[in-house]
Amino acid sequence: MASLTLARGQNLTLPTADLVTVTVAGTGLDILAFQLTESNTVRDDSDFVFFNQPRSPEDAVRLVGPTDIEIALHAVPHGIERIAVAVASERPLGAAAPTATVRAGDAEITAPADGLSTERAAVLVEIYRRNGAWKVRSESAGWDAGFAALVRALGVTVDDEPEAAHESATPEPATVTPAIRRVEGEEKLSLEKRQKLDLRKKAVHKVLLTKGVAGRDARVILVIDKTHSMSALYRERTVHRVVERMIPVATQLDSDGNLETYLYARSFAKLPDVTVGNVDQWVDTFVHLRGRHGSPMCPDIDYDKHIGGANEEVPIMQAILDDLPDEQPVLVLFFTDGGFHSKVPRIRTLISEAASRPVFWQFIGLGDNNFGTLTTLDTMTGRVVDNAGFFQVDDIDRRSDEQLYADLLGEFAEWVSAAEHLGIVRRR
Repeated sequence: MASLTLARGQNLTLPTADLVTVTVAGTGLDILAFQLTESNTVRDDSDFVFFNQPRSPEDAVRLVGPTDIEIALHAVPHGIERIAVAVASERPLGAAAPTATVRAGDAEITAPADGLSTERAAVLVEIYRRNGAWKVRSESAGWDAGFAALVRALGVTVDDEPEAAHESATPEPATVTPAIRRVEGEEKLSLEKRQKLDLRKKAVHKVLLTKGVAGRDARVILVIDKTHSMSALYRERTVHRVVERMIPVATQLDSDGNLETYLYARSFAKLPDVTVGNVDQWVDTFVHLRGRHGSPMCPDIDYDKHIGGANEEVPIMQAILDDLPDEQPVLVLFFTDGGFHSKVPRIRTLISEAASRPVFWQFIGLGDNNFGTLTTLDTMTGRVVDNAGFFQVDDIDRRSDEQLYADLLGEFAEWVSAAEHLGIVRRR
């Protein structure tokens, strides 16, 4: 049996197997499991599995002992994107030292809890779908307020708590939910555009709130592939719509609400920021494959000579690394239809070396191409923290805002927590 250990924030693809078992070791723990939708909440209370309700409705998730959860992957219903396995305790989890062991096929994957101290409830691991495969990620995401705070955060209605997970008589300090951010220029939008922006901002905020990073400041960088193979995506204005849908991410994360942007091919060009107020002009000015563009927003750029038309990812990635802040989280949204064929070892090295720096690479594959190399960039071993993610979007116009932003921001939010714990990014 292959034995592997996951650090906090790391993920691995599970071997093909129908039955997955999660065993939790530690003292004085209640084991819990949640079937979660794309919004990271249960559909209803029946998706919560614990000692008073030991099976999910479809019998996909079962509590089979005081320390064991079984997951029959074939029975996990459509619409459930992940199964979170958690623990709750009367005592701080730092003293309980919980460890989750995941068994699937011939693999045994250990995920020791990391960074937990005063918390009395925590999600230890998640089993989740990604690009048609099942993966496991080490979470160690805790709640000081215990069982009730955990289950409420995941959408369960709480009336009575399990006897082993009572909250202390000392009231928890009140917490302030970060508000949805407004940025300059919104007031000048038409009613239709303002309503669309508001809905997308709410979708972004919901993901950040669920993942515990709402109100956090991060620098957001958009990188767009400008190679000749992207011609259909430019011609059909798919790239235009990508830019529009990334603006709400910047409004809720970036301190100035602006979206830093680059076009890349063999070389790259740094473009003026996209803002709520200039997006239409920006798209018309810059989203092209060939020619000279820039006026009136900046001096003209010769797209053919300056940027080129073939893939070469190393220069743009290196330029971003050369311009990183000291401790501010940086989210790079990297849209491409493929490439990543040349200098693959160098790309892997760049990402591995950058794991100790405050940057998360979120790669998004556009179209139905083969993204073989890209799919491996978020599963590389030997990094201090998992600092890259990948997902594929065959048709971005059919991806709901809720799902798109969950895919874009889920792993980034988990990286922020892990990187903060390791001192890679500053604490909030």
